[in-house]
Amino acid sequence: MYRRSFLIGAAVATAAVLIGFSGPSAWGAPPDLEEVIRGLQAAYEQTTDLKASFVQEIDLASVNRNEREEGTVYYKPPRRMLWDYTKPAVKKLIINPDKAYLYVPRDRAVYVQDTARIFKSQLLVRLLDGLGKVTEDFQLAFADPGAPTDKDGNYLLVMTPKQADLGVDKILATLSRQDFTIVQCRFADAFGNRTTVRFRNIQRNTKLPDKLFQFKAPPKVEVYPLS
Repeated sequence: MYRRSFLIGAAVATAAVLIGFSGPSAWGAPPDLEEVIRGLQAAYEQTTDLKASFVQEIDLASVNRNEREEGTVYYKPPRRMLWDYTKPAVKKLIINPDKAYLYVPRDRAVYVQDTARIFKSQLLVRLLDGLGKVTEDFQLAFADPGAPTDKDGNYLLVMTPKQADLGVDKILATLSRQDFTIVQCRFADAFGNRTTVRFRNIQRNTKLPDKLFQFKAPPKVEVYPLS
C-alpha cells in the first residue's frame, strides 16, 4: 500500500503562493486568460519557498473507496519538498535534489527512490516545480469560457499536458482571484482514480532551511530501496 502511495498518491501536491496585487477582474471586468496566466507564472517566479496546509482526497475506483489525508507541505526550489502527513496516520515524504524518502513511523520503515524518477513520473510534483514556466508543459484555458469563475470569483482553469507522459488528460485548477494562488487541483489518472488537493494557510518566502529537506533513518528503521 505504501509503495502505491509513494509512487502514485503520496507525492501529490502542488502548492500556492501569495503576491501583492489583485486579479484582473478586481474592478468587475471579465477576466482575461492571458492576464491570469501571467499572474500565475509571476507568482511562482517570485517564490523562494512556501508552506501550506493541505487536504488530499483520492477516490479509488477499483475498490470504490475514498482516502483522505491531511498535513503540511513545504517547498523550496529546486526540487525540495516535505509533505508532513498528520491525519489519519503520521508519515513524511521528503524530497531533495538527490533522493526521495517516504518514512512510515508505525511500520518502522522508509522507502527510498531517486528524485529523478519521482519528477519524471509524478504529475503534481512536476507541476509544482514548473509553475513559473507552466506554458512550456501545458495548454491553459478557462474550464468554461462562458463561466470562467466560481461563485467566489476564483478562476477555473483546465490545464492540458502537451505531452502524453504525465498519465492524465487534464488538470482542473482553481486560482484565487486576489493573488492567483492555486487553492485546489483535481485530476483523474489512467486507472480512474480521482485526486483532489486543497491548500490553505499559505505562506511564502519565509527562508526555509535546506536541512528541512534532508533525511536520516532513525535507529531500528528498515530502509527499502525502490527501483
